Amino acid sequence: MAKLKLAIVVGSTRRDSINRKLAEALAKLGADVFEPSFVRIDDLPLFNQDLEADRPEPTLRLKREIEAADAILIVTPEHNRSIPAALKNAIDWASRPYGKNSWAGKPVAVTGASGGAVGTAVAQNELRMIMTNLAGVVAGGQVFITFKEDLIDANHEITNEGTRSFLLGFLDGFAKIVGKLAA
Repeated sequence: MAKLKLAIVVGSTRRDSINRKLAEALAKLGADVFEPSFVRIDDLPLFNQDLEADRPEPTLRLKREIEAADAILIVTPEHNRSIPAALKNAIDWASRPYGKNSWAGKPVAVTGASGGAVGTAVAQNELRMIMTNLAGVVAGGQVFITFKEDLIDANHEITNEGTRSFLLGFLDGFAKIVGKLAA
């Protein structure tokens, strides 16, 4: 069976983001069933409906990458009890123009990491609501990762066997849902 194309969107634009590290580890962990690609969001202009008639190339690239994927994985931090501005901006650009929403019908899984036990809980719940509103098929359970410095090594391997097993189950479950929807 061909691998499922997985577009990974990291909500943080920070170079050393723990969520980027988690996303890279998830991409490696799910490589048996998913063909991962990272969707860049740090070069998108702020959403402005005035720009829709002559859209900037980064916004067109974003739409192409979302549309080419079988599924979307969003890995995000929480900023002030919400999703990061860069992530919301990307969501808005990919949902426009009206009637050409790139998220529609896409299976979406959500996770995030923070130094606290459930530091991304509010952002994940808000993101689930937004994606459901945009006709995405939000799948998978709630996955809050408490990040410790030694959780992911330099080779993007998850070092804690319990966390690794949990995340593998999350990815396997998501892959089954995506496979059924793609059939």
